[in-house]
Amino acid sequence: MSVWIQAQQLQGEALHQMQSLYGQHFPIEVRHYLSQWIEAQLWDSVDLENPQEEFKAKRMLDSLIQELQKKVEHQVGEDGFLLKIKLGHYATQLKNTYDRCPLELVRCIKHILYTEQRLVREATNASSPGGGMLDSMSQKYQQLNQAFEELRLLTQDTDNDLRKLQHSQEYFIIQYQESLHIQAQLGNLSALPPSDRVLREPALLSKRATMEAWLTREANTLQKYRLDLAEKHQKTLQLLRKQQTTILDDELIQWKRRQQLAGNGGPPEGALDVLQSWCEKLAELICQNRQQIRRAEHLRQQLPIPGPVEELLTELNNTITDIISALVTSTFIIEKHPPQVLKTQTKFAATVRLLVGGKLNVHMNPPQVKATIISEQQAKALLKNENTRNESSGEILNNSSVMEYHQTTGTLSAHFRNMSLKRIKRSDRRGAESVTEEKFTVLFESQFSVGGNELVFQVKTLSLPVVVIVHGSQDNNATATVLWDNAFAEPGRVPFAIPDKVMWPQLCDALNMKYKAEVQSNRGLSEENLVFLAQKAFSSASTSPEDYRSMTMSWSQFNRESLPGRNFTFWQWFDGVIELMKKHLKLHWNDGAILGFVNKQQAQDMLMSKPNGTFLLRFSDSEIGGITIAWVAENPNKAGERMVWNLMPYTTKDFSIRSLADRISDLNHLLFLYPDRPKDEVFSKYYTPPHSKAVDGYVKPQIRQVVPEFATANPDPSSGNPTYMDHAASPSVMLQNHTCKRQNDSMLDGDGEFDLEDTMDVARHVEELLRRPIENHALDVGIG
Repeated sequence: MSVWIQAQQLQGEALHQMQSLYGQHFPIEVRHYLSQWIEAQLWDSVDLENPQEEFKAKRMLDSLIQELQKKVEHQVGEDGFLLKIKLGHYATQLKNTYDRCPLELVRCIKHILYTEQRLVREATNASSPGGGMLDSMSQKYQQLNQAFEELRLLTQDTDNDLRKLQHSQEYFIIQYQESLHIQAQLGNLSALPPSDRVLREPALLSKRATMEAWLTREANTLQKYRLDLAEKHQKTLQLLRKQQTTILDDELIQWKRRQQLAGNGGPPEGALDVLQSWCEKLAELICQNRQQIRRAEHLRQQLPIPGPVEELLTELNNTITDIISALVTSTFIIEKHPPQVLKTQTKFAATVRLLVGGKLNVHMNPPQVKATIISEQQAKALLKNENTRNESSGEILNNSSVMEYHQTTGTLSAHFRNMSLKRIKRSDRRGAESVTEEKFTVLFESQFSVGGNELVFQVKTLSLPVVVIVHGSQDNNATATVLWDNAFAEPGRVPFAIPDKVMWPQLCDALNMKYKAEVQSNRGLSEENLVFLAQKAFSSASTSPEDYRSMTMSWSQFNRESLPGRNFTFWQWFDGVIELMKKHLKLHWNDGAILGFVNKQQAQDMLMSKPNGTFLLRFSDSEIGGITIAWVAENPNKAGERMVWNLMPYTTKDFSIRSLADRISDLNHLLFLYPDRPKDEVFSKYYTPPHSKAVDGYVKPQIRQVVPEFATANPDPSSGNPTYMDHAASPSVMLQNHTCKRQNDSMLDGDGEFDLEDTMDVARHVEELLRRPIENHALDVGIG
């Protein structure tokens, strides 16, 4: 069922909220008549913070106008005539409104769809039978909404009490003036003749006594009203502070944590619309109560009555000021962080947002936001309120932006679109710490006033830790620093403290999250994959997951110390796998065609029980970002003996020349992907189609590969003629046997694989060969 159909069934306050989404900026009739089309578009694919996406947004605006015009053309009859005029008018109106700012249209529609989905979800949960049917998130929202309703009723109650107090006080003042008039009349009696004075004095004295008794009694009543009102305000402020703590210290902190984990590939942190709506409700209630406390103070000053009320009102005013200050400073947040691996002289973007800016009318005098890069030590000093004014650790170009109010979404934000880190000043490093372990942060700060300069706020917020690099070769190690920090940072930490050791299962979660995100796959790391990684990380032979659950891994083991017998760290090896997969092999991973995390011995054990020609794909132990093919076949030098062969690892460079699927297709001796899947069934959909015949007298060369020991005639798809690859230029092979290995080959490295410098795949120098004149000797490429 479409969201629009469900939205039309909303009732009460939810229906009112839904209707308030629409207006001249986007008429509800357009939503109604184009509901299916609107919900079918990929609005989320447009990055609102990227000006280069404006062209995509413009296409979506044009498509929307075209859909409206189509709807206009199909209207017939008397009723259709009026609708035709109205929809035609809306088409013109939308074009005039958004033609110069199409990204605003996308922003508006995304806001509308998100809010409708939220309202429908909340209404659905509310109508479910029994509280037990609600999920924890819905229960939490329900509790927050109930607290807001209680606060609204309390605020309304104190407002009514304040109004009654004002009326009572005004009447008291009138009566007090009357008592002064009586007192004046008594004073004037002395000027009257004695007979008149005796006649009038008793009545005036009685009237004065009655009035003074009433005034005394009423003064006590007014004082009680004031105390009762102050106590009610105390209760309201306690509940306000509790509600604010739940939203800022729980919900907002959780959102920020999700935002940090999203940097490691975690799920998106979610939109800020719900959080903003809560913060705006808080701001509205705080302002109402603050205004009430000020009115109560004004009444007290107007009619001072000795008692504790003065002290109570001062305390209430200080409390409400603290509450609104905490709300404003905490809701100045970074919606889109700078990249956490930041290269100098490279353009980057960020967005900061004030969640209560619209409600407090901050945009009436738009504040400017400034960005500065500071070191970890400077960040610590800043949080301790130590004087760090004008201190920075580098120079950022285009580092200021004015906050803009977006009326369609009610958001106040500043967009930094073209920042660039011109230079960086590094601090003295400690011990073994490298430049890619040094953390910085971007400080965003601003100043603005609320209530006609009555309250002035200086707001600051720090970005997630940033590692500054000057060359792409540093990206790998910088990413390790960022991943460790994002995964294991504790909320409220001192910048940027992280544990030196973590439990292995915790690290597994972080690695799996990163892997799935980078490879863009729902197929994450299996328990067997994680055991393989544990074996590599801890140099262990155990195959039991339980053996690793209580083990810890230190940062040094993760990305400082090289793996035994290697010149690279655990992370560098794992990151190499990620890079290879996401650039060339993610489709094969998603298909389940790559086992990957299997060592040589495991591959041999698995393949020896399978028919000849069975192969599998595993990541190289000895080369970063390498993948090899292992297969079982007869030993050509010993009849009746079978062995496992390992092809020299392929890398990104190889697959940029010829794809994995095509390479597997070239090797006719590879028949079944482990355990028993015919290779064409798995890989044929990725084979490159054969080239056509000669065009304009030219034939196009084709690259193919063979393994010399297994070279057989390979029918050429173009000509039907068998072609062979030159023996010397073919991929290197390492072979395994359960009884013997080739130990004495001078070309083999320590792991039994051919050295890259000594033996190369023909594909690696094919371009050079293609430039040479064709001679009569053996060719390195087949001509198709």
